[in-house]
Amino acid sequence: MQKICVIQTAFIGDVVLSTSLLESLHDKYPNVKLDIIVRKGNEGLFIGHPFLDHVIVWDKNDNKYTNWLRILSAIRAAKYDAVINVQRYAATGFWTVFSNAKLKIGFDKNPVSFLFTHKIKHQQMQEGLHEIQKNHTLLTPLDNGIYLKNPKLYPALSDFEIVKPFQDQKYICIAPASVWFTKQFPIHKWVEFLNELQFEGKVFMIGGAGDKHLVDKILNALNPKFIPINNFVNLAGTLSFLSSAALQKGAIINYVNDSAPMHFCSAVNAPVVAIYCSTIPDFGYGPLSQQSFIVQSQQHLPCKPCGVHGKKTCPLGHFNCAHTITSEQLLAPALQMNQH
Repeated sequence: MQKICVIQTAFIGDVVLSTSLLESLHDKYPNVKLDIIVRKGNEGLFIGHPFLDHVIVWDKNDNKYTNWLRILSAIRAAKYDAVINVQRYAATGFWTVFSNAKLKIGFDKNPVSFLFTHKIKHQQMQEGLHEIQKNHTLLTPLDNGIYLKNPKLYPALSDFEIVKPFQDQKYICIAPASVWFTKQFPIHKWVEFLNELQFEGKVFMIGGAGDKHLVDKILNALNPKFIPINNFVNLAGTLSFLSSAALQKGAIINYVNDSAPMHFCSAVNAPVVAIYCSTIPDFGYGPLSQQSFIVQSQQHLPCKPCGVHGKKTCPLGHFNCAHTITSEQLLAPALQMNQH
């Protein structure tokens, strides 16, 4: 085995979890050349990655099909021994089929999986089976003895230098946003929690550039009678993926939704509080950090979960899976980690 390509053109969190495959493959085949294919925008996760030979980027928004053909040409020219397709869509399936690789491996959910050399059953909702374990089944055609490794990101020294000015005292990171409404803890609930948070340090609000307005809404709603507002800093849109991960790594605790920042924590083993509104950890996307806390409604809600992924609105209109989470549930992990 000399050259292996992993295909994962999904969203950020899924790509972070797929780094588990890179870790496992490198552990088993330390001299193999590893490539990965990701969608444009996610290549920043792999800057300076020590195990990767090439990061191939698919720009789906500009000449999508021309770029698709360009990547197919690059795949065929690379003469991979194995192509491992984590995605379950036809576009990546045809890359796999026409790759000329000796081993063409993917999940049976891919519509063209019947043309793969190895079609692996995808266990979508098996209780207790994490997504990295599901993905790891793709490696069985190579060797049944490949050891499962956790996902990992590699912030560079420059990333740690970028966040060093923020680390002159203990701090907490909060990533309040999510692409999906029903995965995002509501603004008023964040405000309620933060107004009760007694923490003598900085609180950094992190996220993408599109999250800055949301963070401003939260911070502007805080009550200065209860908390020192100057301790809160809006960093949304100012840090790269890897710099954000470097900042999370040094935090006393990180508060996140069921979203990409949770997986960043898993990939740098940062302490994390994962808040689940409409989804549940048993779907296989739970935190993997050694110090992990899961917070979700303690009430019996027949409507939870309402789906594997988030939704744009609560199907029943009440969003009780979020509204019934209490500040006490969120405060307890911060108190425990601050004491340590």
